[in-house]
Parts: sequence; structure tokens; C-alpha cells
Amino acid sequence: MTQANLQSKILSVLEDKIQLIKSEKGAIYLVGPIKLPVNLYGETVEFNWYCWLNCDEVTEDFNRVIEKLSSANLAEFQQSSVLTYGDFSYSDDAIIRMHSICHTGDIFGSKRCDCGFQLKQSMKNIVEHGTGALFYLANHEGRGIGLFSKAMAYILQENDYDTVEANEALGFVDDSRNYSDAIDVLKALRSKPVTLMTNNPKKLEALINAGLPVSGREPIWGDRSEFNAKYLETKVNRSGHIGEEQS
Repeated sequence: MTQANLQSKILSVLEDKIQLIKSEKGAIYLVGPIKLPVNLYGETVEFNWYCWLNCDEVTEDFNRVIEKLSSANLAEFQQSSVLTYGDFSYSDDAIIRMHSICHTGDIFGSKRCDCGFQLKQSMKNIVEHGTGALFYLANHEGRGIGLFSKAMAYILQENDYDTVEANEALGFVDDSRNYSDAIDVLKALRSKPVTLMTNNPKKLEALINAGLPVSGREPIWGDRSEFNAKYLETKVNRSGHIGEEQS
């Protein structure tokens, strides 16, 4: 088979799974849906998985996008993705979670935060609800400061800095996360209202300010322990999160 024939064959398989979403920065290329069976609390649940890539170049020639993959060194960068469950595009009622990556909490199960709990609980809530989506935002580590900086912030926290003080001491703002690309992907997947699982009013404001129809907010608290008590209190007292008793 010639190289041209091989490329044509690959494109025929992939092109129906690639979607171009134009953004303010250029383009978002969304790949999916891909069936993803997930072990969720001992049960196998089938989600649909999408992944997206931000690019400066805007093109509907998806062969160009495919040809650049092997030289783009994407393993050195982070890409975000989304899990959908049920009839997410057309169901009248759906719940979503905009989840910021947490290497220590999501992967290692760290109890210094509640991120790992929120990740699994939101997936469980989506399945129990019947339809929804979990957006996994890969450029949000440490509220946007990155993993290495987060490690240094943890050292400061072990020396009596709270989460906000540690980030600011390293030259960052408390929270630099941006939700624009996730919102663009959400708009491409669904036009009907969503209920947002969050304790953070900034996430709710981001969706509303982008003109998305939001039907409500669902709190997601839990897994409080001696290890994350100060962290959770700082979320409410310093970062403006809606407290458990207020939810």
C-alpha cells in the first residue's frame, strides 16, 4: 500500500470522529466519542470519552492535523478531555462537573485535598442522574500554577502557609484557571441547560457569563479529614467557595 493510500485509509477512519471548534485563540480539535468502560466503585460503567487539542491553525483538512501529530511532541504538553454519559446532547436534564486535574489527589489518592473524592463522586452522581458530563481540565493543576510549582507550594503549606498564601508567595494569584476552551467544547456537545456540580461560584459565573443556559448548582462536599481541614476552610474563607452549611 502506498503512503498516500495509507493516509487516505487512516483519514477515512478518523475524520468522522474529529470536530473543528473555532475559538478566540484559533481552533479546538475535538476527537470522539470513544467508548470507555470505567470501573466505578466496583461496577463497570460505559462512558463516551472525548479529548481536545488547542491549536493556532484553523483547518478542516484533518489530514494536516493527523500528519503533525508525530512531530508535535504532545506528550510534553497536557490535553484536556471529557467523559459523557447517557444522551448528553439531547437529554432535557444533565449534570456536569468542570474538574481541575489534581495529580496527587486523582492519581495517588492524596488526602491533603478533596479532589480525588470529588472526581469519583461526580462520576457516580452523573451515572445515578442518568446523563451528564465530566470535563477533565489538564492545564489546571494547582489552580493553574502547574505540578512543580504545586510541589513547592505544598512545602510552604507544611510551614504554616495556607493554600492562597503559598500560591501568592510563589508569585501566582490564588486562582488563574480559565474555562473558555471547556465552555467551547460544552457548547459544541450540548445546547440545552445544565446543572453544575461545584462549590466554586467562579465556575458557575464562567458558564453564565459565556451565555450558557444553567439550570442550577449542585454542591459536592465530602471526605473531610484532619489532613485537609485547613485546606477546605481556606477554600471557603479565602477563595470564596460556598460552604457545606450554605449549600
